[in-house]
Amino acid sequence: MRTAETIRLLHPPLAIYVHWPFCLSKCPYCDFNSHVVEGVEHGRWAAALARELDHFAAQTPGRTVGSVFFGGGTPSLMDPETVNALIAGVRHHWPTEPDLEITLEANPTSSEAARFAAFRDAGVNRLSVGVQSLDDAALAFLGRTHSAAEARTTIAQARSCFERYSFDLIYGLPDQTANDWRRELRDAVTMAGDHLSVYQLTIEPGTAFYRQGVAAVDAESGADLYEITRDVLDHADMPAYEISNHAARGGECRHNLNVWRGGDYVGIGPGAHGRLTLNGGTEATRQLGAPEKWLNAVETLGHATASRTPISVRERREELLLVGIRLTEGVDPGRFVELTGSTLTDVLDPRGLDQLVDGGFVEHDAGRLRATPAGLQRLNAVLERLLA
Repeated sequence: MRTAETIRLLHPPLAIYVHWPFCLSKCPYCDFNSHVVEGVEHGRWAAALARELDHFAAQTPGRTVGSVFFGGGTPSLMDPETVNALIAGVRHHWPTEPDLEITLEANPTSSEAARFAAFRDAGVNRLSVGVQSLDDAALAFLGRTHSAAEARTTIAQARSCFERYSFDLIYGLPDQTANDWRRELRDAVTMAGDHLSVYQLTIEPGTAFYRQGVAAVDAESGADLYEITRDVLDHADMPAYEISNHAARGGECRHNLNVWRGGDYVGIGPGAHGRLTLNGGTEATRQLGAPEKWLNAVETLGHATASRTPISVRERREELLLVGIRLTEGVDPGRFVELTGSTLTDVLDPRGLDQLVDGGFVEHDAGRLRATPAGLQRLNAVLERLLA
């Protein structure tokens, strides 16, 4: 007999992602679809986002929505009235879970923090703050426009305004020592809510850091910093539930968990991606990335879908493995069968699996596949061997 939690895991609710593409400045490490512009016609953008939401709602009638996530870019630059209208639109189009999670990403600047109460009143119940560092020199290197003091103030404001809040940190900066990072993490824990996102700096093609030849931290140092992260946050009762995300029990980001567990999600806004199960198959959706092209297309057609691609059974299996192995819970065999019609053994290379188990990089227990901490540090190599 299936429990309510089992049913939820096998049939996760629909998630809604809203992409706001504008920022005050472009960070040198950022490869997201974000743009710096002189001005934004907020009325036009509010109407266009609502119209694209209408478009996808018509294709997913009767689905229950479990989460809404405003990402970017810098969504806290949106008018609170726009956020309010989109949340109202979600509730109008779909039934929603009683504990609907509504997350909005924000940056630590005083002008944005003053708007937190307005976002809360609009319906946002979880704030994610892009702190990135608690050190002024590191913030300057990362191209952030706020100071460490502003970050602390913003975290305090988030705590006073929202029941749930999280903030991001980046490690693996040039010249960052193990002691520096341990000290910063311990400081962060004293301000944390129920969630922390902690990412190693990577140098992505197309970013300013890539063009400048900034070097990523070497593998050995990165591994040491990763171990420190797990150690400090484990002791703070905020264990990793995903390779870069830590939470107290019950504090996990339900929106991201839905995506990593293979659930459907609607993506609206420039460059937003989505996954929709329709007529027995799963489709990948992608919206136009350039803001003006997206805006003009929505105003003309009612949506700005750049591509809509059926995902083959093989691609779906591999996709679920790629996202699921990032979770410390691993890939659930029952959910995998439910979503693909196949077992994990249909995907995995048995010889590679045995080698990885023997090497201590993965565990395969009662059909569930999970990466160990050692495996999570070498995830690309683990996946390559599993799918050989």
